[in-house]
Amino acid sequence: MGRFHWNHLKLRDKLLLMYICSVFIPIVLTNIIFYNVTTNNIKNQKTHDANIALEQLQGELRAVIDEAAGISYLYYIDPLLNQLLDHNYDSQIEYVEAFNNIRSVFNKSEQAYKTTSSTIIYTDNPTVLSSGPIMPLTDIEKATDWYREFMNTKVSYPLLIQSDDTFSLIQRLNYTQGNGYNNLIKIDLNMTTVKQLFAISGFEGSIYFLKPDGTIRYSNDHALDWRFQEIKLDRVAKPKNTISFDKVYTNNNYLNNWSLHGVINEKSFLHDVRKSGAFVIYLALINFVLPSLIIAALSRSIHVRLVKIVKHMKKVKNQHFETIPLDDARDEIGQLTGEFNRMTERIDNLITDVYLADIQKKDLEIRQRQAQLHALHSQINPHFLFNSLETIRMRSLMKGETETAKTIHYMAKIFRKSISWKRSWVSIREEIELTECFLEIQKYRFGDKLQYQLTIEDAVYDQMIPKMTFLPFVENASIHGIEGSPGIGFIQIHIGITGDKLMFRLSDNGIGMSETKLSELLNYLRMDDSIGDNVGMKNVYTRLKLCYKDSFEFDIRSEEGHGTIVELRLPLDMNGQ
Repeated sequence: MGRFHWNHLKLRDKLLLMYICSVFIPIVLTNIIFYNVTTNNIKNQKTHDANIALEQLQGELRAVIDEAAGISYLYYIDPLLNQLLDHNYDSQIEYVEAFNNIRSVFNKSEQAYKTTSSTIIYTDNPTVLSSGPIMPLTDIEKATDWYREFMNTKVSYPLLIQSDDTFSLIQRLNYTQGNGYNNLIKIDLNMTTVKQLFAISGFEGSIYFLKPDGTIRYSNDHALDWRFQEIKLDRVAKPKNTISFDKVYTNNNYLNNWSLHGVINEKSFLHDVRKSGAFVIYLALINFVLPSLIIAALSRSIHVRLVKIVKHMKKVKNQHFETIPLDDARDEIGQLTGEFNRMTERIDNLITDVYLADIQKKDLEIRQRQAQLHALHSQINPHFLFNSLETIRMRSLMKGETETAKTIHYMAKIFRKSISWKRSWVSIREEIELTECFLEIQKYRFGDKLQYQLTIEDAVYDQMIPKMTFLPFVENASIHGIEGSPGIGFIQIHIGITGDKLMFRLSDNGIGMSETKLSELLNYLRMDDSIGDNVGMKNVYTRLKLCYKDSFEFDIRSEEGHGTIVELRLPLDMNGQ
């Protein structure tokens, strides 16, 4: 292989390569870089916004719990309440009078109705009656989960406990040393407020409110059953490409080491960016296809005219001084065409003027030599032509051009048959062999555009018919029917015996004929003695008339755009059966 050079590329390929390297690739790379930068910026901004939203939720949740804890501390340090709970009353009337005297103490909870839903004070003092927020500490309360969890601790500050889908702050009321009764205050948070805080947090993902040991005590993840079973965060299945956020409560007794954990699926906030990625691809395709079509159209305008100039220059080499038909092109190729025409005309005139006399003098000598040459040609053995074709075929095989070699083989076979057939009658086997050679040559011409199918009954191979009876119809179907068809041409040939006749049926899916043209063709074959375009078909029909008289049948059916069917019914050759 020779060394690559830019001059070896076609002009169209150079224009397309220049566009791809100088325009398309830079545009695509710029779009990709811009897309990646935009994606990172949006991801960072979304991450920042999510972090701020989780911090805001952390502060708002702390404020709700702090307000409830503040109320608990107010009850804890109130001396009148502690005195009421620790005193032994001799009668119910005495307790009722004492309760009425401190009733205003319980107004502390009424001002925090948005953050708390209930405030209950429990005591095991048997002389204290159930009144207002004060309830006796019975065995039922002692059997509850929240009570057992609280009693396992010794803390004096409010303790945050979640029970029955409700958060509660529980604190011992032991600020003063009394009679040793067990006094507790239980403040339930307003869960409606808590749910609203999670709902309006602005965090675009799942939020988990965790105990210090990592157990989920509240979440906006509806697919998670955290209300009826204890679930650790590390056991929760998370989608791929997630971003996690942790906000831990510190420096707070009742919230110490509690935390908010947020999880966001990266795909959720990059969804719009992904759409823009598809948009970038569409733009890139448009940027490639549209300019490519424009470049192809422009390069074709240049290429076609250059090829036309080269074609006529080759004709000049063979002394065919034809001028190129001029259009109104004013570009460089148009100017080159005009100059070429002027040069061709001058050369033609010069040759005519200078050598005309000499040509006339030698004309007689040339004619004599041609006569001698024709005489020599007529003496050449036809086998020389067969050998020449075989040499070309073998040369093609050596070069790897198997298809060309195969076609030359078929040509030689047809030529040999046409010369070697001294008989007027041949077998159908010989006729079909010649027809197949012709169809293979036509396939070489048309490529995949032509397909054919031969169906020959075994009983007819030895039947004798006039030489080249079928081939002209096959030739007419392939050239006139298939060549003008836009799709794949298909020729079907069936030869068999129908009744006492030899049936030949040829059908194609070519362009067909109109009724008018079909009528003209039939009239030409059957009645007109002139020789027109369909010489082969006319020749076959005339020979069949001479051979079979009126004992053969001939029919053509055709529809414009849907192909043609030719049928021949010939008498059987009894000697061939």
